[in-house]
Amino acid sequence: MARRSRIIRVIWAACLLLAALNHARILAQNGLAWDYGGVSATSALYWSSLTILDPLTASLLFIRPKIGIPLTITLITTNVVHNLAITATFSREGEFLSRVGSSWAIISQLAFMLFVAGTASIAWRGSNATP
Repeated sequence: MARRSRIIRVIWAACLLLAALNHARILAQNGLAWDYGGVSATSALYWSSLTILDPLTASLLFIRPKIGIPLTITLITTNVVHNLAITATFSREGEFLSRVGSSWAIISQLAFMLFVAGTASIAWRGSNATP
């Protein structure tokens, strides 16, 4: 079980690190003060903070898995909910589903969230053997 947990946490960490690189790329291209195309300051701050929160969470998956595992679940869930809310806010009537379906970012986040949900119990149970 410990080996399976470690493998799952490696996959989670890789996804989180790729997401962090994407957020870092966005900030490098647009600067810290960018409003992400007109979103609220709170939403812009949330997205920018993922540049730090994603790699921090990825490291906690191995340093302190009992913190990193629930943090991963929380982070991907809040990210998906936030992104769906922003998409709904900026969608005209009847275009929400097509915007979600055509967004590689949202589709990949939804897939990651489902993977995390489906593997969380294995990651948790096997993490007891991890320092």
